[in-house]
Amino acid sequence: MVQDDADPHSEDTEPNVGEVGAIYGDELEGPHVKLKSDVVGHVQSVAHDE
Repeated sequence: MVQDDADPHSEDTEPNVGEVGAIYGDELEGPHVKLKSDVVGHVQSVAHDE
């Protein structure tokens, strides 16, 4: 997930991982969500929690 205040094209950022708490909508950048940790941004990929 890319936080709303981060550059989505930067390769220097670590991914944010967490459970989705709320879905605000589906946009071109990916679903706009809020994680249970209060991070808000756009989902880029989803992976199974191992």
